[in-house]
Amino acid sequence: MDDELRPELKALQDRLALTGDEVRSEARAKRHARGNRTARENLEHLTDADSFIEYGQLAVAAQRNRRDYVELQSATAADGILTGLCTINADSVGDVKARAAVIVNDYSVLAGTQGFFHHKKLDRMCEMAERLSLPLVMFTEGGGGRPGDTDVATQIGGLNVPSFSAWARLHGKVPRIAVNNGYCFAGNAALFGCADIRIATRNSWIGMAGPAMIEGGGLGQFDPKEIGPVQVQERNGVIDIVAEDEAHATELARQLLSYFQGDVAEWECVDQLPLRDLVPQDRRWAYSVRKVIETLADTGSFLELQRIYARGIVTGFMRLEGKPVAVIANDCQQLGGAVDSESSEKAARFLTLCNAFGLPVLSLTDTPGFMVGPASEESGAVRRMASLFLAGAGLTVPVVAIFLRKGYGLGAMAMVGGSFLDPVYAASWPTGEFGGMGLEGAVRLGYKKELEAEEDPEKRAALFDKLVARMYEIGKASEAASHLELDAVIDPAQTRSVVVRAMAAAGWGSKD
Repeated sequence: MDDELRPELKALQDRLALTGDEVRSEARAKRHARGNRTARENLEHLTDADSFIEYGQLAVAAQRNRRDYVELQSATAADGILTGLCTINADSVGDVKARAAVIVNDYSVLAGTQGFFHHKKLDRMCEMAERLSLPLVMFTEGGGGRPGDTDVATQIGGLNVPSFSAWARLHGKVPRIAVNNGYCFAGNAALFGCADIRIATRNSWIGMAGPAMIEGGGLGQFDPKEIGPVQVQERNGVIDIVAEDEAHATELARQLLSYFQGDVAEWECVDQLPLRDLVPQDRRWAYSVRKVIETLADTGSFLELQRIYARGIVTGFMRLEGKPVAVIANDCQQLGGAVDSESSEKAARFLTLCNAFGLPVLSLTDTPGFMVGPASEESGAVRRMASLFLAGAGLTVPVVAIFLRKGYGLGAMAMVGGSFLDPVYAASWPTGEFGGMGLEGAVRLGYKKELEAEEDPEKRAALFDKLVARMYEIGKASEAASHLELDAVIDPAQTRSVVVRAMAAAGWGSKD
């Protein structure tokens, strides 16, 4: 009959079925019982429907000489890693810009460990991503190197695999997003750490060695959940975004990738008039800079990285009229907005990433300058703060600077690329104030003799306030602009339109 399959085609279909969740129902049930998804469920959620073309689906672990081959076909399906090409977000950015590569480590196969063919599949996908200039999303769950691939008799340590260098070599060439849920140790953690942006669920433990390696090194016995829990790795900056679960993490990966893919046609924004009152009239009071960002951005488009690490500077992505923009901002609720060592390195890494992939930068500046003092120097301030100047000097994308309030010293200069002349447009809100150092410090230093000469504490305090007020008048935004240290002073409610026009004038969005 015409509808009867030839034997070889039927054999192929049966063989491919062994790699799917329906046949591997026991492994699927185990994943679900622990509140996790299968690798193929994550793959299906990440990729656009009917867009995935798989590489190496028929691979099995290199253990034919010690295990039944038919059993390997299901138990070690695809050798524990799903790889292929696809589109992601095609409905919003179009088919061409949506092209991507995907690697999903499968923990249900030998605990997601990296075997001989596993490595070859990973290497092949990294090579394809580089050759075709495709962004790459990798799910990294797994236990690192696999010692049981006994079919391979031509290696000793197996250290001549190119996987790690192939993945790392993509740095600055294509965006790489890593997603983790569960255990991620050794080689898998090295891959996670090399990614440009790192997402992990609350159910993650990430470390450069798992329990067996730690114990083997004579360092004691540890439960895997004692090694690199998400609470630790979020605080120290290893994780960029913490997701609630795999579904949330996958949605975040799709959203993050979209900023690198380009414009979206549909957008909306909130009323901009509230921006006029977000900075308090009393210059000593703090305010929420995230509220400023969320008001400026297209509704729902702001996504922050490393929220609780190096909290003095906020970094993240947003959209303006559908176009992707990178944003950095001082948080005056942390250290008064001072730029410390950690936040300098955080911002420098972020700016370097955005520059590599052509994302323009909006800097919302409100800082009294770099954090100073002996404790700051003990943290390596000279070296680490300088990284922000180095990153700024390397920027080729447009930078628009909006000074919300304080713009003092080297810290303010570093926030906008290294100099107030580096942005394509540098404007201030009317609340802006400027100087070589903070007003209070400048008064204490510049008028030390006058203040010490006043013996009455109340009169000394009154003199101090008078001198600060005088310096504020000298350094306020309108005066700085009149001396051409700024390009303009603007109505806060016009900020969004000003930024859009300035970036457009710089050629933003003019190239595909």
